[in-house]
Amino acid sequence: MELFSYKGVDAGGGIKKGKTSASNEADLEIRLRKTGLELISCKTVRSAGINLTLARVRRRDLIIFCFHLQQTLHAGVPVLEGLQDLRDSSDNGRLSEVAASLHDSIEGGKTLSEALCEFPDVFSGVFINLIRAGELSGELDCILDRLGSNLKWQDEQAAMARKLIMYPLFTGTVIIGVVCFLMIYLVPELLAFVRTTGSELPAHTVLLIMVSKGFTEYWYAVLLIPLLVVACVVTGGKTSTGFRFAFDRMKLSVPVFGPMLEKLILARLAGLFSMMYSSGITVIDCISAGERSAGNLAIARAMNRVGRAVADGKSLGDSFAASGLFPPLILRMIRVGETTGALALSLENVAYFYTRDVREGISRLQSMIEPVMTLLLGAIIGWVMIAVLGPVYDLITGLRI
Repeated sequence: MELFSYKGVDAGGGIKKGKTSASNEADLEIRLRKTGLELISCKTVRSAGINLTLARVRRRDLIIFCFHLQQTLHAGVPVLEGLQDLRDSSDNGRLSEVAASLHDSIEGGKTLSEALCEFPDVFSGVFINLIRAGELSGELDCILDRLGSNLKWQDEQAAMARKLIMYPLFTGTVIIGVVCFLMIYLVPELLAFVRTTGSELPAHTVLLIMVSKGFTEYWYAVLLIPLLVVACVVTGGKTSTGFRFAFDRMKLSVPVFGPMLEKLILARLAGLFSMMYSSGITVIDCISAGERSAGNLAIARAMNRVGRAVADGKSLGDSFAASGLFPPLILRMIRVGETTGALALSLENVAYFYTRDVREGISRLQSMIEPVMTLLLGAIIGWVMIAVLGPVYDLITGLRI
């Protein structure tokens, strides 16, 4: 679909201008006729020569979408007018196109949830189901408020996940870069002088020569091996379900990082479950949504087992316990929630606890990485200096004698 800027005339002869999405000009004419307008002229809207449909709606754009509609509905403004304002004011061309299409679809007789189904690449099934629940309960503004808050929370979680991965990756890259510089450029220059002394080299100097020679002669392997490993992991994850399951299970068992990653995923699942359940979505649908949004095949399969157990008549707490993957805190809070009738609140507390725990864990990890990196670099440079200056010192001592 493309975004068109059009000029039309209504039944009273009034001229109206606007923007809307359509497959082509004929489709645009049909859409406008459904709203009581006859097309006069139109043109395709483009930005820097790129079709706006190629743009992407980010999570932050969805937050703006939810906030804008929630505020307008809360103020008593109809959905159509809210979508029209969003269409005309959005900085994201794709979001403007989506808002225009939703406006036209609703004006043509569809509900908001039905119109959202036309954009599965923008709105997830969970998003659409919650909007449908809000329409049926008459609390659409409350649902939009919950969705916006949940999306903000997910954005914070994504930032924590990036920090969890990127900071160690950056520091590791710095260390590898320094080691490569030392072994490929600096050490050979220094060792060239050491060899001229003609004295017998100690074992640590011989080891340094061997390591430096390996880096110098096989530098391409040092660069290619990490790239090949990443390529194999990505390819294996896309082509083999068994490989992806094993790799996802391994990620959860990595010391330090694995438990934090698991807590991030469980916090997201608990928050999603809580929001959906409190909005009137059934337990089975909540579990299915969690399975689809887990992002980890090991946890997704565990959620699938939970769903099957609940469908067979078991309690939610027993079903989660039988899966064998979820920690005691989750099981305890689910059982408490089932007993007291406050399941949504219990899971919300789990999400809050795990999110805070991960945030504190990442802060501790960052404070630990800096001294560890300093010590590691210091040890490498110290080894190089001792291996190079040791023979020089022996030579000078021999001359004094």
